[in-house]
Amino acid sequence: MKKSDAIQKAKSLLQQMTTEEKVAQMIQVSYADVGREEALRWASLGAGSFLHVLGDNAREVQRAAMQTRLGIPVIFGIDAIHGHGLNKNATIFPSQLAVACSWDPELVEKMGEVTAREVATDGLHWTFSPVLCLGRDTRWGRINETFGEDSYLTGELGAAIIRGYQGEDLSDGEHILACAKHYLGYGEAVGARDACDSEVTERKVREVFLPPFKKAVEAGCATIMTAYGSTDGSPLTSSRRLMHDILRNELGFDGFVVTDWDNTKSLVRNQKVAKDIEEASIMAAKAGNDMIMVTLDFYEAMLSALKNGAVDISVIDEAVLHILTIKYEMELFEKPEKTGKADCFSCDEHLAVALEASRKSVTLLRNNGMLPLDSACKKIAVIGPNADDIRAQYGDWTYFTHPHPDPSRTPVRPYVTVKEGIEALCKENGVAFNYAKGCSILASDEDDLETAVSIAKDADAVFYVVGDMIDQFGEYKDRADLNLSGRQTELFYRLQATGKPICTVLVTSKPLCMGDVAEKADAVLCAFNGGMFGGQAVAEAVFGKLNPSGRLPISFPRHSGQLPVYYNQLPGWHGGKYCDLPATPLFAFGEGISYTTFEFSNLNFCKDNYTVTLDVENTGTCEGTETIQLYLHDVVSSVMTVGKRLIAFKKINLAPGEKQTVTITLSHEDFALINAECEAVVEPGEFILMAGKSSKDEDMIKISVTL
Repeated sequence: MKKSDAIQKAKSLLQQMTTEEKVAQMIQVSYADVGREEALRWASLGAGSFLHVLGDNAREVQRAAMQTRLGIPVIFGIDAIHGHGLNKNATIFPSQLAVACSWDPELVEKMGEVTAREVATDGLHWTFSPVLCLGRDTRWGRINETFGEDSYLTGELGAAIIRGYQGEDLSDGEHILACAKHYLGYGEAVGARDACDSEVTERKVREVFLPPFKKAVEAGCATIMTAYGSTDGSPLTSSRRLMHDILRNELGFDGFVVTDWDNTKSLVRNQKVAKDIEEASIMAAKAGNDMIMVTLDFYEAMLSALKNGAVDISVIDEAVLHILTIKYEMELFEKPEKTGKADCFSCDEHLAVALEASRKSVTLLRNNGMLPLDSACKKIAVIGPNADDIRAQYGDWTYFTHPHPDPSRTPVRPYVTVKEGIEALCKENGVAFNYAKGCSILASDEDDLETAVSIAKDADAVFYVVGDMIDQFGEYKDRADLNLSGRQTELFYRLQATGKPICTVLVTSKPLCMGDVAEKADAVLCAFNGGMFGGQAVAEAVFGKLNPSGRLPISFPRHSGQLPVYYNQLPGWHGGKYCDLPATPLFAFGEGISYTTFEFSNLNFCKDNYTVTLDVENTGTCEGTETIQLYLHDVVSSVMTVGKRLIAFKKINLAPGEKQTVTITLSHEDFALINAECEAVVEPGEFILMAGKSSKDEDMIKISVTL
């Protein structure tokens, strides 16, 4: 239904609603927490939304809602973060961080389409995705949920997955509502302490954290979720400036806003800016939160506030109008249950997209010639705690971890671990194979380093699969120490002493401090949480069936104390480094190599049409994909600006010896900065344009441009 028609219908329905029915529409209930009877009671009261309820249970709740006086349908939400992973039969994709290594918006859009279809087939309407927070301090527990550290890349990939989720028509059977979160600056909390204060100014917010949400709004994102934390001491849940003045008036957002989990009560319990739930409810509603996630006390508190005149009914009317408008746009009154596509769960079409995502996520970070394996390799040893652990490979937000953690759940096929992937290709290529776990992520009495060393001695090549586990990341799990845990480093040294070539494979939620496990390995492959086929993609890279094309969306620190190491920092640090560490990260944003080589040349810029051209040549011996990354530096400006920032990128595939002239069209706004008055302006003067294979200076060619 057209937006204009939906608004008129919503206004008409709003006039028929009682105060109790209006306030109930603002309530979102967690089925998993209240249980069946309580859920049905809330449905009969007219609750606007439920989350974490699947299948027949959702259908029962919807029937109860449709039998109320006005028959207003429920919106069902689910945390389908990298696929509809809370359903054990769904297609599970690489994490946001992993798929961000693809630098491929078209792929990410397809990932959103598949996820939407499977969510819709479960009868649900809404995913709480994508995360548009930036992963700039890797101690934060939710790094795996981000698209990395960069505002531009995050905005491009976020807009793509929103288009995939929502499609062209919210009322069709196969698309769902997207929810851009967490608004705003949540990942920048001091000390990477989840939900704490982000000590940033409005200028910094506009420069760094707002742009991805602007792109989300431009992509038509239907809902926005506010963040747990605060900005400069003001809780985000109660910030009318951020939610109304900036989000709605400036960016033009016309959907509805939902709080994060129990965030209204947090104003009382944690942030202590409200004396009781009634005051907190008033603050949340007046700020512009349209839907209140799981703070069920809001219902009675708001009715009381309305009765005693502490809040005007117009505040509630505005919120409910936003919610009802979306329900009409989705045509839920006529089609209260999404239908999806029969038999689509993990169907061949969907699995093919998941495999493509895993393949394009694999990132080769170091290679002294060990990879791809040649015919002389006759025996392979796969060792390490994450080599054969699908829970580690999936990461967060799957049926192992939510809505209530249960690591004992039986894994559902299809999936391929690293051990399984390499073993299958060994068999196909007539290569002997052996496996030992060696050690656990956390030190354990079951660690058996001796067996691991023994099979390494008998191998021609060793693949050592390390990383972290679900106990070390996610909400409430920020890390102070990013070193490899348990005996992982000790086992590496033992394996290295055998003299056999070692490829370190990273199956991990975030950049960890790898030390010699990366720096002294013969090769390093990064897969992060690679989804169903992460292990197959790694194996294909090992045997040369896949030429890795991933590029890092995030930088790796050498030491926890080196943080932050994101590439686009401000100048001015005396000495430019810690006295006991190199200035550079272990691996930099944008970094990644392949089995061929590329050269950049002839960088030019045309002022008339803001067009950048450059030549890219495959100077190696095999076909490969390169990601051209375009960065900008404003040489002298009215406010301090970063040394470089990503403003565009483009992927190309070249045969050996092939050269291509690449054209990238910019806009005048790409040269803008946020000045001291919080205005986006292009200041005249010199700019440096840089085209590179990564954010590292040595990987770039540069030209000076004057505007």
